[in-house]
Amino acid sequence: MRTWLERFNALFGPGVLAGVTFGDWLALLRDNGFRVSPRYLPRAATITGSSLLNSVVRFVETRRHAAAVDATVVLPPPLFVLGFFRSGTTLLHDLLAVDPRFAWPNLYQVIYPHTFLTTEAMGSRMLRLFSPKHRPQDNMKLDPAEPWEDEFALCVWGAVSSYLGWAFPDRVAHYDRFLTFADATPDALRTWRETMTAFVKKVTLKHGKPLVLKSPTHTARVRLLLEMFPGARFVHIHRNPYDVFRSYQHLCATVIPMIRLQRTHRFDWTERLFGQYREMHDALLTERSLIPPGCYHEMSFEELEKEPVGQMRNVYQALGLPDFGEVEPRLRAYVESIKQYRKNAYRELDGATRDRVSQEWARYFQEWGYPA
Repeated sequence: MRTWLERFNALFGPGVLAGVTFGDWLALLRDNGFRVSPRYLPRAATITGSSLLNSVVRFVETRRHAAAVDATVVLPPPLFVLGFFRSGTTLLHDLLAVDPRFAWPNLYQVIYPHTFLTTEAMGSRMLRLFSPKHRPQDNMKLDPAEPWEDEFALCVWGAVSSYLGWAFPDRVAHYDRFLTFADATPDALRTWRETMTAFVKKVTLKHGKPLVLKSPTHTARVRLLLEMFPGARFVHIHRNPYDVFRSYQHLCATVIPMIRLQRTHRFDWTERLFGQYREMHDALLTERSLIPPGCYHEMSFEELEKEPVGQMRNVYQALGLPDFGEVEPRLRAYVESIKQYRKNAYRELDGATRDRVSQEWARYFQEWGYPA
């Protein structure tokens, strides 16, 4: 039986659009023909109310901090965690975040990118009251202070994120152009560059430390990220494609209902998964050669799960990160603290689905040595 909080979020929770401003919210609705399914009108009403408050606070924050944000220099360039959805990027990001010499955007900052410099202290406490304790897709800890995906900030700041397809499934193809930007308009690419740069500057101003950024979508944007942040470093994590397939299907079943503003029954999320997996990995395999020596490391989720401390030592050595010995005691303590965590258990794929996965993704089974 669902708790009152789960029932509240299913009906009223604003999802990825909690931090949108009123003008951007109206633009999003207009671009989608104001098509909000009647079932999700309460959610739309919540977003409308919060957008009005966000607009007021953004005005104040801009007056206070715009000059300082503009003057911020992002040095050294960020370290980017790459990997497809459900490939272990969260675990890797969390392990890197144990190191106090790094900083990262947290959940509150990516949900409220316009206002977090002003509201985070009070807003985090409020968000904690109305958020579940664990993520619905995998039972990992959910807290406003936890490391999170910077891609969420782009949903409400520029509206240039493929994640918006979860909210507006009638226009998934439109938002999926923002994965690689190969088919996006020059204006959309310019907006993404400006928004991404502004957000990274803002987080840098907040913390004053080198950043570790993680979003699965960055897997398809190595060239763009290198153009924006020369000298950036990358660590890519991969996982058995069969496990990714099952876990991503569970993600769609548990997360999309908390985000969507339109009915999704007419959309085939499995077909989207097959296409996204190919598109993102083909982009990575093409563009990783652009990364300078010593700035790229690849690893498997299976090895990280089996030997987290040893694998993290390899990451530090391969990328020339600060002395690993300084963070190793903290890392061992963190690994000990999550020993009781258990992954979701899924039913085995039926034969026909398993065969299709192995055929559609044959290149990637071979690339990373997984048995098909």
